[in-house]
Amino acid sequence: MEYVYAALLLHKLQKEVNEANVSSVVKASGANVNDAQVKALVAALADVNIDEAIKAAPVTIAAAPAAAAGESKKEEKPVDTSKSEEAAMEGLSSLFG
Repeated sequence: MEYVYAALLLHKLQKEVNEANVSSVVKASGANVNDAQVKALVAALADVNIDEAIKAAPVTIAAAPAAAAGESKKEEKPVDTSKSEEAAMEGLSSLFG
């Protein structure tokens, strides 16, 4: 997961997402670098428009803050995110085989 985070950080900072840069970010975090995983990630991201992928990613909505004292609490319906989470996990697992 740290490799994906490194790639996202590099992209956010408008730096090139390449093997050397991803390895440097992972090393700086204190984690051990697996060169095969770095190479696989960079190769998988070569044809990906990261901005479009981020826009298409499912977003989990944070729970609303607790109701203020004296206000009636509305009953909230649970949101079913299982399908979108499964799709997201399938996409991530395809990066690492």
